Amino acid sequence: MLNSHKKNTENIQLAFFLNLGFAIVEFLGGIWTNSIALIAGALHDFGDAISLAISWQLERISQREKNSKYSYGFQRFSLLGAVFSAGVLLIGSGIVLFEAIPRLISPVLSNAKGMVLFAILGIVVNGAAALRLWNGKNMNAYMIKWHLLDDVLSWAAILVMSLVLLFAKIPILDPILSLLITAFVLFNVIKNLRKTLSLFLQAVPDKVGILEIEGEIKQDQMVKDIHHTHIWSLDGEKNVLTTHIVLAACASREDISRIKCVIHDMIPKYDLAHTTIEFEYLEEDCSMNDHHSNNTKHSHIIRD
Repeated sequence: MLNSHKKNTENIQLAFFLNLGFAIVEFLGGIWTNSIALIAGALHDFGDAISLAISWQLERISQREKNSKYSYGFQRFSLLGAVFSAGVLLIGSGIVLFEAIPRLISPVLSNAKGMVLFAILGIVVNGAAALRLWNGKNMNAYMIKWHLLDDVLSWAAILVMSLVLLFAKIPILDPILSLLITAFVLFNVIKNLRKTLSLFLQAVPDKVGILEIEGEIKQDQMVKDIHHTHIWSLDGEKNVLTTHIVLAACASREDISRIKCVIHDMIPKYDLAHTTIEFEYLEEDCSMNDHHSNNTKHSHIIRD
């Protein structure tokens, strides 16, 4: 898992430098070509660069070993990076809307030839950064990957528009395209932000079902009930599971070992980084609404 985080950190670092350098060139190009779409793209890329810088540092922090204060480790700092990325992009989209709407009323002709060059460069730079992050699995890498992919699609649209402008003088295309790009980015950012905040608030990850997990465990005839099942994600990639399994009174040590094997087989399927399972016997009183009963006999499986 640390190797995965280290690779994510290196890829985010590269994406940061690519985006920052290109955003500077892009902003100057927008002034040169008189294109609000290019300036909108530059502001969006500056936002990307800021969020990438924050995400880069938070991803580095997420690699630290667990300690007495952060007993699960620092992996949720990576999830925090995804929240920062979304926030910066929301602000950048608001700036673009503020600049583009007046151009709908008073369109200005852009330098189509210059836009063609920047569009090709934009596709290459953002495409290269997106490919480096393509296999990232945590929410931080996932959020950045889709931001960069949005950029690639935006530049593809700008390329098509600039080619049209070479043959037809339709200046209103520029602000219309910038608004469409912004709307597309906002849609994806808000969707991913909702998912990230959901994970941050310890909601059950989308690809993991509590009823499905409980159903697999209940297939064993010695399992009479399951309760207090909780599942949450550390970073959108690695999940945590805790639950109480009620066993038949006649359950033996061999039965418990068999159930442990069933749960162990679930680890790769549900990306479980930590599991804590408590076994109880049917005649015992769990008394677990808020705390453990002092008289409850139990055993645990803990996997880090």
